[in-house]
Amino acid sequence: MIDEIQKDAQSRMKKSLDALQHNFKKIRTGRAHPSILEAVTVDYYGGQVPIHQVASVNIEDARTLAVVPWEQQMVPKVEKAIMTAELGLNPASAGNVIRVPMPMLTEETRKGYIKQARQEAESARVAVRNVRRDANGDIKALLKDKDVSEDEARQGEEAVQKLTDKTVTEIDKALESKEHDLMQV
Repeated sequence: MIDEIQKDAQSRMKKSLDALQHNFKKIRTGRAHPSILEAVTVDYYGGQVPIHQVASVNIEDARTLAVVPWEQQMVPKVEKAIMTAELGLNPASAGNVIRVPMPMLTEETRKGYIKQARQEAESARVAVRNVRRDANGDIKALLKDKDVSEDEARQGEEAVQKLTDKTVTEIDKALESKEHDLMQV
């Protein structure tokens, strides 16, 4: 029973870490990366679809993305979708290729992105602590119902705490890495 609680906690903590990594991808650094456009949706025959379903997104050089829609008539729609996505990007189309230059980040912008990254990391830490609280609550309920001994409950809580510490350390490493990427000129 305690093993199931630990596995559930581990799975939920991993999901929190994965969500953090996904959110970090949305915070752009000065370098071009296709994941910057993941959140962009394009109007495609009356429905909103992710940009990767209507175009290929490639890195042209360190500061430029090349977006090539699969249908010629989609070029203006894709270009408009990138402009209206509130990413601070100004695409320019040349034939059927849309080039998206990444603007240089100012010191102030970098600090703003670092602040945003820290908030995302703190949210992930809170989520992990909530998982720990839930797991410990489940263990205490088992102890109260006399399904496990006090020693087993204590060992279970210690294992959940170790798992929490490990996950929080991974969150801190991810944040440190993102801050390092943001501060590189």
